[in-house]
Amino acid sequence: MKFGAFYLHQVPRPWDQETEHRYFKDALAQVELLDRVGFDYFWVAEHHFLEEYSHSSAPEIFLAACTQRTSRIRLGQGIVQLPPLINHPVRVAERIATLDLISDGRIEFGTGEGACEGELESFHVSLDEKRAMWLEGLQAVSRLLVEAPFQGYQGKYLDLPIRNLVPKPYQKPHPPMWLACSRYETILRAARLGLGALCFAFVTPEEAAKWVRDYYETFENECEPVAQGINPNIAVMYPFLCDRDEARAKALASQDQGFFTYGLAHYSMSKDHEAGKTDLWDEYRNHPREVNLPFGKTNCVGTPEQLTTMLREFEPAGLDQIIFLSQAGKISHQTLCSSFELFSQEVMPAFKQHEQQRAAEKQALVQRLTEKIQRRSQARKSNAA
Repeated sequence: MKFGAFYLHQVPRPWDQETEHRYFKDALAQVELLDRVGFDYFWVAEHHFLEEYSHSSAPEIFLAACTQRTSRIRLGQGIVQLPPLINHPVRVAERIATLDLISDGRIEFGTGEGACEGELESFHVSLDEKRAMWLEGLQAVSRLLVEAPFQGYQGKYLDLPIRNLVPKPYQKPHPPMWLACSRYETILRAARLGLGALCFAFVTPEEAAKWVRDYYETFENECEPVAQGINPNIAVMYPFLCDRDEARAKALASQDQGFFTYGLAHYSMSKDHEAGKTDLWDEYRNHPREVNLPFGKTNCVGTPEQLTTMLREFEPAGLDQIIFLSQAGKISHQTLCSSFELFSQEVMPAFKQHEQQRAAEKQALVQRLTEKIQRRSQARKSNAA
């Protein structure tokens, strides 16, 4: 089981001239620490105009800086919004390829259609068409990264000419591709397309076990890859804070990570947001709606001993990766760093003991799935002929 950290770049008000500058410098130092203490993945969201909730409008630039401050941790866009009106597929492919080269092949390519209505409307993307737009964008990018030259694409939303995209990515055929999933149905869609499932939902070990089982069964029996390479992986996100003082950890998580759920609800449902005026942090702290940040089996908040026990319950589920919702609200740089260090020293070693064995098993699984998918594809071609 791998461990990752997920960043939205939350910057609650009040702001001054140094607020965002200081935040991004601290975030880079945190990525450097994550790399040094042994975390496996670092994921960065892409959002636009979501004041306070996410100032991560150019994650590829932030990740470029991360490539030069780290050496081993894998760096993921979680996710690139692929409707072409938001990100043109040629520009996406160029950025992914360049990031992969300067990172020495450490890029993970998470994709999605976008979810927030106000955000999508800013780019004239309709809720009814966003999934079809995402699929066309993904099909085009996956071919742009590989074909030399790219043979062009014609669809409802895209009309691309024959060109040779340069540069090409370091990883072959391309960086691992993922799909953002918040519902069970989307997890199965990821499996059918040969994509990793990035699950942004808090679920119990029992629910996670069902997701993993059904994902891999669907992958094995129904997968028709949208890209050249398959990525059989499932990752699930959980709130995270590790501290020797249980009460302190839960109090901080309730306040700061509660802002994640509050902000998500605000931008998903609220119609009264005034750009540049609404003070989301003030509303959250002084006029809160009910915020449910569950403690127990759907989070990783507590002491090292408690986190070890919690994570032991997830091991049998077969998750490939636990992603920690780490930076949220006004949680301090010092608190985050001490939390990462404590977890790496007292929790992580227990889950790294059988890493080589798990890696060998996963490699064998990928090989078996690849061969089965190829046989199925050849059979379809023979029947069509």
